[in-house]
Amino acid sequence: MGRYTGPVCRLCRRVEDKLFLKGNRCLSPKCAVDKRGARVAPRGMRRRRLSDRGLQLREKQKARFTYGVMETQFRRVFAAATHMPGVTGDNLVQLLERRLDNVVYRLGFADSRANARQLILHGHLQVNGRKVDIPSFLMRPEDKVAWKQRSQGLTPYEEAKQKQLAFLPGWLSMDKENMEGQLLSIPSRAEVDVRLDEKAIVEYYAR
Repeated sequence: MGRYTGPVCRLCRRVEDKLFLKGNRCLSPKCAVDKRGARVAPRGMRRRRLSDRGLQLREKQKARFTYGVMETQFRRVFAAATHMPGVTGDNLVQLLERRLDNVVYRLGFADSRANARQLILHGHLQVNGRKVDIPSFLMRPEDKVAWKQRSQGLTPYEEAKQKQLAFLPGWLSMDKENMEGQLLSIPSRAEVDVRLDEKAIVEYYAR
């Protein structure tokens, strides 16, 4: 099964939360969740209360949709998290945050993680001076990500250079003049602002 290509606003309504899949549009009055509300039951039917299993599934889907990860790939990330020392839920969030597409998004090089994936797949970015075209590439502390020389005259580069970041996580640094970002450290759960109940995800896979 390939990557989801349907309306991404439908994913937000499905999990009944705003996932910011369309970048700045999600902050505007055009946001579908704000305009139409969360998912509702079909006409004439009453909404049923979700079971514990349903709530766990919703959290897992919320994480998948937020980071743009397919089911099989998400299972692999979770399996890796279980083999790391520490709390599995925290490890899961750390691995997802260290993905190259997420780091590019966090640095403001792209308006959304989907746009970040597109930039990476088209070969516009490099890590430690070498081209990397794999969105799931796992960044390590002290790794640097920057635009390729030949991509610095393109519109996405100019838009990113003019953008003023409202917030930059403490585990990242940004050289705005050279448009180069660096992963300073492994992010802690407290430093990640994504609204997820990772404990529910662990419970989902524990069954």
